[in-house]
Amino acid sequence: MYKTQAESQEFLQGFLPALEETPQGREVVLCVPFTDLNLLSKSLHGSRIQLGAQNVHWEESGAYTGEISGPMLQEVGIRYVIVGHSERRQYFGETDETVNLRLKAAQKNDLTPILCVGETKQQRDAGETESLIIRQLEKGLVNVDQTNLVIAYEPIWAIGTGDTCETSEANRVISVIRKQLKNPDVPIQYGGSVKPNNIDEIMIQPEIDGVLVGGASLEPASFARIVNYK
Repeated sequence: MYKTQAESQEFLQGFLPALEETPQGREVVLCVPFTDLNLLSKSLHGSRIQLGAQNVHWEESGAYTGEISGPMLQEVGIRYVIVGHSERRQYFGETDETVNLRLKAAQKNDLTPILCVGETKQQRDAGETESLIIRQLEKGLVNVDQTNLVIAYEPIWAIGTGDTCETSEANRVISVIRKQLKNPDVPIQYGGSVKPNNIDEIMIQPEIDGVLVGGASLEPASFARIVNYK
């Protein structure tokens, strides 16, 4: 929940020039608050940045105050949507079942969902990391098209804490995730205190296809350094 429309425009002025040195094969997606989507859709038209939303409801319309539907997102040119982010699960009661409904709704409306999975510190300390993530995938991916999907592994204990998961451990968990999938080519990202000073090390890992960036994406130079990892 960051950036008014004016602040988003200011961000782009600082960020877009940095993309001139970004290798062509890299995909850059900004997942912004709903109030910024329409403005940025117009501002980014013709640029190499794709636009994503932070949530989507499973119904196309109805009495769901405060929610947003797939057709509403599709209308303003959205390509991606985050589903099941740890903060949605933690603060707003998302379950694996509602995550599954949202994933299917996204795909029905030609959006590519970014499914977030991950464990808390308590779950990791109890040795439940793998079993929890496998359960999240089993329940979340029922009848989901794995050819139109991105997965993000976000160890909840490493989000915004400055306590980054060891890159080798992140790579190992992402390998576990990949083994659960019918489509091994699903892009799998790492998310959790990704910063300019650790991005190169993260992206060396063979299983990690990209990153889901939180706080370090709010400042143009910081995010540009991550996008332009070496």
